[in-house]
Amino acid sequence: SDVCSSDLPDDELLDAAASGKLRTPAVLEKQVRRMLADERSRSLVNNFAEQWLYLRNVVSTTPDNRMFPDFDDNLRQAFRTETEMFFESIMREDRGIPELLSADYTFLNERLAKHYGVPNVYGSRFRKVVAEGRGGLLRQGSVLIVTAYATRTSPVIRGKWILDNILGVPPPAPPPAVPPLKDNPAGESKTLSVRERLALHRANQPCAGCHRLMDPVGFSLENYDAVGRWRTIEENRPIDSTGALPDGTTFQGVDGLQKALLARSDQFVSRFTEKLMTYALGRGVEYYDAPAIRKIVTDAKTKDFRFSSIILGIANSTPFQMRRTQ
Repeated sequence: SDVCSSDLPDDELLDAAASGKLRTPAVLEKQVRRMLADERSRSLVNNFAEQWLYLRNVVSTTPDNRMFPDFDDNLRQAFRTETEMFFESIMREDRGIPELLSADYTFLNERLAKHYGVPNVYGSRFRKVVAEGRGGLLRQGSVLIVTAYATRTSPVIRGKWILDNILGVPPPAPPPAVPPLKDNPAGESKTLSVRERLALHRANQPCAGCHRLMDPVGFSLENYDAVGRWRTIEENRPIDSTGALPDGTTFQGVDGLQKALLARSDQFVSRFTEKLMTYALGRGVEYYDAPAIRKIVTDAKTKDFRFSSIILGIANSTPFQMRRTQ
């Protein structure tokens, strides 16, 4: 019950456990699928997805109202609703985990569609919309706003978010007394893009190592501003959204980033499984959990990485079966 609903077991689940039938694979699968279909499994959205995707930070993120005067609480809530409904649709329809990145659709109402520049969406009701340039997590305002500053984008934060939450290769913690990225001085005729300012920042040797990992990943999302709007110009010059992964793979823009990440679907699903295992166990994943996670991912691959295959894999795993209530 922990992994599906964070709730107390109901009578049917308790009866299956008391009779010993819950330990048989067929009964366990039946109960897991029943719980996933139950309305209470929405707690996976409210709790797990919010932890993994930092959705809880949306409420505390406040873009500069002089630079983004159209931003308000209605838009803030719309960002969160979009991602919650998108994640829930993947779960309810038992889609493959990679579709969290590859989907060509999202969930919009009129307010959010207008912000994104998506036409022909009217009214306050959210509905599934196939929208070019807005499908999948990488293009959603909730992710883009919590990985930006109040006044500008942050390729550093966005790059770290991808490395940590999607690929599972978090960069080292920054060294102490790191100098901040300098803003463009007011009144200067020659202003620098974020990419150019970060190039100067990397000239500081203590900063260079980590930034060489994070910055190139984050640069691929530079076409999205600090509140998730699409743009092609920054400081009166075309945006350079050339990106790269730490292994040297290069690509162009968010489409190239998505393609590069999907080429590493096993790695993404492994990180997703680690995050969900942490949620299910109520503790951090340790080195001795690695074999169980590898088995879950290997078995799930034969089932197209469907959402239920990850849940079932965790429910059947030794760390979950042997866990103790703290």
